[in-house]
Amino acid sequence: MKTATVKQLKDELKHNSTEELVELCLRLSRFKKENKELLTYLLFESHDESGYIEAVKQEIDVQFETINTDSYFYIKKSVRKILRIIKKYARYSLKKETEVELLLYFCNKLKDFKPSIKRNVTLTNIYDRQILTIKKIVGTLHEDLQYDYNLAIEELEE
Repeated sequence: MKTATVKQLKDELKHNSTEELVELCLRLSRFKKENKELLTYLLFESHDESGYIEAVKQEIDVQFETINTDSYFYIKKSVRKILRIIKKYARYSLKKETEVELLLYFCNKLKDFKPSIKRNVTLTNIYDRQILTIKKIVGTLHEDLQYDYNLAIEELEE
């Protein structure tokens, strides 16, 4: 089966009634957890972005608390998992400010993590890459936001 393009899907969806669209959304939500999560964000959380950010930060805290610190191998796996979660939630929002906030929070948590990430090259590289990603995104934002976020970045780089 050949998958239709986004334009084709958009044109076809215009011809459906509201009832049919609701049914399609519900059917879509049954197939993948991510579809259900995205619908949850769009319907319940998109109107309160700061609340959404706080909820994701709480989840990040929980994830950091459950990291197995027996070896750096387990720490790396867990840190990558947390980063995947952050990227997924940032993708739902589509707001660059949200992504920057979440990545800054992640970098702060990683910087303060015990045992120190400075003893492991891979973890240090993950941290440095996220700082570069934040800088790249901040460069596209409004000047006032750039100033505020650059202060936070400088604090992380100390």
